[in-house]
Amino acid sequence: MTATNSSGGPGGPGGAGASRGAAARASARELIEAIVDPGSWHGWDEPVEITTDDPDYRADLERARERTGLDESVITGEGRIEGRRVALVACEFRFLAGSIGVAAGERLVRAVERATAERLPLLAAPASGGTRMQEGTVAFLQMVKVAAAITDHKAAGLPYLVHLRHPTTGGVLASWGSLGHVTAAEPGALIGFMGPRVHEALYGEEFPPGVQNAENLMNHGLIDAVLPLSRLSGVAARVLRVLCAGESAPASGLGTAPASGLGTAPASGAGVALASGLGVAPASGAAPAAEEPGRRGAGGGASTEPEPAPGAPGAARAAGDGAAPRASVAACGAAGLAGEARPGTPGDAPGADAWEPKGTAARGEGAEDGAEGRRDAEAGPSSVVHGYVAPGGRGAEQGAGGVATPEVAAGVGSAHDRAAPADFGGAPDGAGPGAVVPSAEVSIRASRRAERPGVRDLLRVAAEDVSPLSGTGAGEHDPGLLLALARVGGTPCVVLGHNRRSAREGDTAEGPGEGQALGPAGLRTARRGMHIAAELGLPLLTVIDTAGAALSREAEEGGLAAEIARCLADMVTLPAPTLCLLLGQGAGGAALALLPADRVVAARHAWLSPLPPEGASAILHRTTERAYEVAARQGVRSADLLAQGIVDRIVEEEASGLGDGSRAEDGSRAEDASRAEDASRAGDASRAGDASRVGDGSQAGDASQVEGASGAPETSRAGDASRAGDASRVGDASRAPDVFLSRLGRLLGAELAALRAQDPGERLAARRVRHRRIGLGR
Repeated sequence: MTATNSSGGPGGPGGAGASRGAAARASARELIEAIVDPGSWHGWDEPVEITTDDPDYRADLERARERTGLDESVITGEGRIEGRRVALVACEFRFLAGSIGVAAGERLVRAVERATAERLPLLAAPASGGTRMQEGTVAFLQMVKVAAAITDHKAAGLPYLVHLRHPTTGGVLASWGSLGHVTAAEPGALIGFMGPRVHEALYGEEFPPGVQNAENLMNHGLIDAVLPLSRLSGVAARVLRVLCAGESAPASGLGTAPASGLGTAPASGAGVALASGLGVAPASGAAPAAEEPGRRGAGGGASTEPEPAPGAPGAARAAGDGAAPRASVAACGAAGLAGEARPGTPGDAPGADAWEPKGTAARGEGAEDGAEGRRDAEAGPSSVVHGYVAPGGRGAEQGAGGVATPEVAAGVGSAHDRAAPADFGGAPDGAGPGAVVPSAEVSIRASRRAERPGVRDLLRVAAEDVSPLSGTGAGEHDPGLLLALARVGGTPCVVLGHNRRSAREGDTAEGPGEGQALGPAGLRTARRGMHIAAELGLPLLTVIDTAGAALSREAEEGGLAAEIARCLADMVTLPAPTLCLLLGQGAGGAALALLPADRVVAARHAWLSPLPPEGASAILHRTTERAYEVAARQGVRSADLLAQGIVDRIVEEEASGLGDGSRAEDGSRAEDASRAEDASRAGDASRAGDASRVGDGSQAGDASQVEGASGAPETSRAGDASRAGDASRVGDASRAPDVFLSRLGRLLGAELAALRAQDPGERLAARRVRHRRIGLGR
């Protein structure tokens, strides 16, 4: 996903809110103290020791802990707001720019799951630069499982409130920051998908000023209110008096699933549109609303949330409002609910300062400059990203329909207890001797070739009965997204994919790969396709091949981040069978939005990254020249994704490649030589996988782990092809595209048919477990 930059760090220059220094930024603890009733806070977080073997990174973590008194970038727990039990999750930006890695993502998910299980309303207060860059793609995927947990919480009929703090950007904004029933933001907060510095590094021009701030986004209907911290508690209490007043069974609909073990009917509409009359934009030049006298809490600034008239409901708390409520209200965290919160202070969980992931990065998507933020934000990547040791705790994975079963819950607990470090340098399970894969640079260059086949070529070669559909059906069309009905490999399905066929003239594999950027209308078109698949019970095939989302004023003000979040929510809960094809470039939120499927198939040179590699390099090193080095460390390649369990099957792009990468349930291997392209048609042996020409063999998959193999893979180990920059000697789909696409179409058809034949409950349960385990090891 993308990065913010210039104003995020304390005292950082530029952008909305840039004049705010460290003293103006409330810490996560101060925020919680300002919101909850005195003495009612109880932290939920469990500790893990620092285990990284990188001395520089260990020092960064120790400094962050010393400076903040926290062990990670998020705090979770519960307190009371005017007597009502409420779960809270909050980011601490001073801890490595509030970035979210595997450990922080797991902490968030466990808190949401606990709030759902205990039927508590949930208040989230993010302040984050997004994905933690040095944890790479596996950290990026944490946004999927956090969005899934939030969706389940809402499906259980429980309120989810969001208060966006300065700054909130990237993957955090495009997942759990944009799924609230009601959403407010701090005055002057920088809220945006792409950060100004990264935008300038990638495109050579400044991002338009005045777009990525709370007031502008409220004026465009993307948030409901602009509230200073001193007003947040009172407004939250008032909103919850309405949202928790009576829990009728929510209507069923797309993008939902029952909450764990609660038996509650699912709510309609994952990623429900914000529904509040709060925060109507004031007339130009109108004076800001006055502060309520006597309101407790830290923070200040004007509020654009209108006050109730004197004597109106909510103007003063009604007598007996904290009395024992009806059962339906008690189920929404009201006072008097069994299981009282223990008094405490934010972050007071036993051993909190000992909890830390292994191998996490010191830099997020939106890492900022500033007196405190600069050192942490610019810490370089460790030589190998090892993942983390997961904490024990209450989190339970979900079975069919989202219901947590004892068997599944036990499996998650054991996975947490014994989670082995995830290592981007490791080979997939059962890796055989001598298998090699191309380097990150080779694959990225290959994926950006203008002649590389895309989704339109796939439909031309491998599909029948193709019927293109146009736009959202509600007056919007985005050429960056193709939607069609088709039979792929003989199996009927809904196809939606990125359209790479509008690359600018002169684009080459040397740059970040422009293509056709995907905007909010394209994501709404994708959601139209998801709805069609769900309504008709057709399999959904998503095709990822994008250089990234649209980065413009129009995209930000059109709700780009929110649409990514809603796509994630829809995909993780879609009742239809889902198959994702990672065909080429997979940069940022535009790629992530189409990823959460039952199964994921990847072409050999496909890759997935939180940002275009040039953007990640700009964040980490203030230059785009180290893009391929950063990509290699982030674990973006198809082989890395296979090792992490993100991808299930790799398809070689020239049939004289390395082997069969199927992880299909039947364990069969697709090694039929008759399906292979003759090496003479694909190029000489040096182009078909000579180990001396391709990437680091130490990170290779088994020869039996890749689709389209010859019987005798090259056995010698390779040097790093990126050093020579010789991508032309590694076989790729652009050499014989129709042969590749024909083979790929047959495989996709078989995968779709197999998913369609599965029991729906078992398939949905497997999808939930799949996404819940991201980053926890296998």
